[in-house]
Amino acid sequence: MIDRYQSIEDEEINQLLERIFYKYGFDFREYARASLKRRLGAVLRAEHMATISELGQRLLTDPSLMERFVHGITVSTTSMFRDPSFYRAFRKLVLPMLKTYPFIRFWHAGCATGEEVYSYAILLHEEGLADRCRIYATDLDAVCIEQAKNGIFNMAAMKEFSTNYIQAGGKHSLSNYYMAMDQHAVFSKGLRENIVFARHNLVSDSSFNEFHVIFCRNVLIYFNNQLREKVLSLFHDSLCQFGILALGSKESLRFTSIDPCYEEVVAGEQIYRRII
Repeated sequence: MIDRYQSIEDEEINQLLERIFYKYGFDFREYARASLKRRLGAVLRAEHMATISELGQRLLTDPSLMERFVHGITVSTTSMFRDPSFYRAFRKLVLPMLKTYPFIRFWHAGCATGEEVYSYAILLHEEGLADRCRIYATDLDAVCIEQAKNGIFNMAAMKEFSTNYIQAGGKHSLSNYYMAMDQHAVFSKGLRENIVFARHNLVSDSSFNEFHVIFCRNVLIYFNNQLREKVLSLFHDSLCQFGILALGSKESLRFTSIDPCYEEVVAGEQIYRRII
């Protein structure tokens, strides 16, 4: 069975993705193919289906399956204060620039289940910027968005998150920001006051505001070159002059069309400032 899933033909995938695009408007056609094949195999196993053709037929008539499909295809792996050196650099070198603005708009594109959104909210709180910031946290996956809104995470992950927080330059204890309830950590409602969670499709939706900071970390690695260029152009159109674009540790603006429009703020941390 696993071999059959791993040998899914490109033509089968192309037909499936075309059907999804014209039926639901979700465009996965330019996602990196190797990653997409792995995730399609996982969806088939989870739904106890044998073929892509069967999946395609069911998707046309079952919207609830479409929600599960989106959840299975999109990538939601994340953690609080992931890559602590990024947060240290952002706190030390970027926030002093942002403090010169009377109001700051952040866009966290591809926020998944929200762990990094709350990380930014804590960072802004500790630097005295929370009251004049608005964070727009978006993702394609509606299931992830609902989880992120709740601000409830597995208590078992708090040890790792606390270590990351301290290494990221945290000023207190991470436990100051959540309440333990059963096996979960429930983060303070105060952190969510200036966060707007919404569904947004980076592939097909347009810009919805002008931002001072855009975070999109560890999302572009799942796109092919053409889609990556498209999304980076969307970010460029959404970013104000001298705004900050933050990418993941394995992502870069090098060899992209917008590279000449940016300068690197922190070497090695993929934090860029728009200069054109």
